[in-house]
Amino acid sequence: MRVVIQRVKSSQVAVNGEILGKIGQGLNLLVGIANTDTDVEIDWMVRKCLELRLFPDEEGDERWQKSVQEIGGELLVVSQFTLYGDCRKGRRPSFDRSATPQSAADLYDRFVTKLRASGLQVETGQFGAMMQVTIENDGPVTLLLEKEAI
Repeated sequence: MRVVIQRVKSSQVAVNGEILGKIGQGLNLLVGIANTDTDVEIDWMVRKCLELRLFPDEEGDERWQKSVQEIGGELLVVSQFTLYGDCRKGRRPSFDRSATPQSAADLYDRFVTKLRASGLQVETGQFGAMMQVTIENDGPVTLLLEKEAI
């Protein structure tokens, strides 16, 4: 499982011009599911996304002291199968490591459900759709989280 995690001031996702999800301060999560992923990877990634200290504290200390949970931030979760695009050979990416759409949709839904169990506001796009994502990155802070199935 791969997640591009971005600290944002705001973010939104639209399909055909209709906004489906919109957040203020928090995290934008672009989520790729591999063909080997299970609930083990989902649980690890949920914990990481919720507990990583990516936000400064209220006193203005520039060091990252707080998690999205601790600041009561919001989450925008967008499916992104292209995170498993392999561009090492040829001129066209290979998506052999991406999960099938059916499997990926199921794991993606479980990921979102577990994030929502945190009590934070969690918005999403539309799985499998062509989406337009607007991101006001804060920092910018962008990290790649990865959990490989064993």
